[in-house]
Amino acid sequence: MTLSDLLLPTYTQMLGTMSAWLDKAEAEAARGDAAATLLAARLAPDMFPLSTQIGFACRQAQEAVFRLQGRDFPPELQALLDEARSGGERPGTFDDARRRITDTLAVVEAAAAEGFVLDGDAPLAHALPNGMVLDVTATIYARDWALPQFYFHVVTAYAILRAQGIELGKADYCAHLLPYLRMPQGA
Repeated sequence: MTLSDLLLPTYTQMLGTMSAWLDKAEAEAARGDAAATLLAARLAPDMFPLSTQIGFACRQAQEAVFRLQGRDFPPELQALLDEARSGGERPGTFDDARRRITDTLAVVEAAAAEGFVLDGDAPLAHALPNGMVLDVTATIYARDWALPQFYFHVVTAYAILRAQGIELGKADYCAHLLPYLRMPQGA
């Protein structure tokens, strides 16, 4: 299995899943007055809101794709980061959040169409915002940074929606696996 075989389907599945949560949340929130405040909701006062979690998940997926392809980040990636960081003041709309996901899926799908194969042993220097640098291989970056960071923001978005009373369950989290379910014999 290549790193692209692992990352690209994961990003596609979980971004699609997150989009479905937004559809469900918007439908449920429309029954009350919660639609305007849901994207600004947080788990704790010092955490980023739902809109930022979505933006950061999208940023993590795109950043990994570009970094592992050895490509420079396009200006849109910085704009996504800036928008996500300001989510507390300007959370946007459900359509804005879905557009972020759609744009990210387009980046991931383009990478998949290119069929790039990554050398897992390739050295990678990942500069952190505080000035420190992670000197790792592509495999370590994908396994220990890119996927955990992406899932952190996806899971936090899920937790915010649950904390706000949106009826999500395990089946909503792993809906991409439902086609693989086999009923027990005799059922």
